[in-house]
Amino acid sequence: MTNNSLEFHRQQFPALANKAYFNYGGQGPIPQAALEAIARSYKYVQSAGPFSNAINGWIAQEFSQTRKAIAAELGVADSTIALTENVLVGCNIALWGIDWQPGDRLVVSDCEHPGVIATINEIQRRFGIEIVTCHLLETLNSGDPVAAVVQHLQPQTKLVVISHILWNTGQVLPLTEIVQAGKTACPQVKILVDAAQSVGVLPLNLTAIGADFYAFTGHKWWCGPEGIGSLYVSPQALESLHPTFIGWRGLAGNSLNWKVSAEKFEISTSATPLQAGLRAAIAIHHQRGTAEERYQQIKQLSQYLWSGLSKIPGIRCLKTSPPEAGLVSFQIAPDPRHQQLVQFLEGQQILVRLIRDPECVRACVHYFTAPGEIDRLISAVADFNLRK
Repeated sequence: MTNNSLEFHRQQFPALANKAYFNYGGQGPIPQAALEAIARSYKYVQSAGPFSNAINGWIAQEFSQTRKAIAAELGVADSTIALTENVLVGCNIALWGIDWQPGDRLVVSDCEHPGVIATINEIQRRFGIEIVTCHLLETLNSGDPVAAVVQHLQPQTKLVVISHILWNTGQVLPLTEIVQAGKTACPQVKILVDAAQSVGVLPLNLTAIGADFYAFTGHKWWCGPEGIGSLYVSPQALESLHPTFIGWRGLAGNSLNWKVSAEKFEISTSATPLQAGLRAAIAIHHQRGTAEERYQQIKQLSQYLWSGLSKIPGIRCLKTSPPEAGLVSFQIAPDPRHQQLVQFLEGQQILVRLIRDPECVRACVHYFTAPGEIDRLISAVADFNLRK
């Protein structure tokens, strides 16, 4: 990727014009083509009539095209894709759709998002299930994450909840190995994956991975609009998972019967123009090679950032070896001033994020992050660290 071609590609993202952006793990900048696709769709809806036969048919087609586009990215059939609003909606569909009984066990890692943990705690309160925590944080730099999960599986274990890429430390879990080992040890167990940080980063084939549920969003690494995400439900898990929130989109025709695909978990009215926006954003990424090529660029850039930060006295990257994804988390030692650093950087139009557990600063690089941006961040962190 030449500097000229990189700059041309970056110009398609208006938000990058006046800042050094390192918050892809929170929300990606929307490309101009996606903004225009959304605007065109809204104009079409109003010109044709917001509620008409023509528009109703167009809405069905838009949702179908989006499912197909997502399925193609993930190596699955479009019948396994339920369109949602975000990651946590997908997680909630899977968590609440299981037929929980008192005494059932749920295994969750110690690195999951608070929204997921809060949902699990409420399920425990209502149904009297047992929650078991597996310790993945301690495997960041040594240890076996597969064993850390599998050792907690018992015949009463119904579900394991883990992330593909941990949102706080950036660790990439060996998900295929965890799924295979988990189902060998406990054949009835289901695996729910929070994929907030992996979709748009890793080359993915969910059929090969074998997880039962894979919840993700379009507004992070895919750089689509907020308000559209998805849940993959494997064919093996589809029949046993029950809808909790129910709407006309999940019903077959005018009947009260569920659709026989993952669409049965969809509800009703959504912002249809966002569908075109997400597809346009995905298409933008295709301009920069294959998913594997983009992933290798992410790794190269994140390793460049990790190496630069590691050379600053008083800065400690959580990961002691080069990162395997785009999340680079680091701490200031011995005097933690992470909130002050985030504010200091934002004052210079360098956007990063504070993480509370473990307390650290997280910087995210994408395949189109400019090396000059990374140099700017490293220099600013070093400057802040001198201001003790």
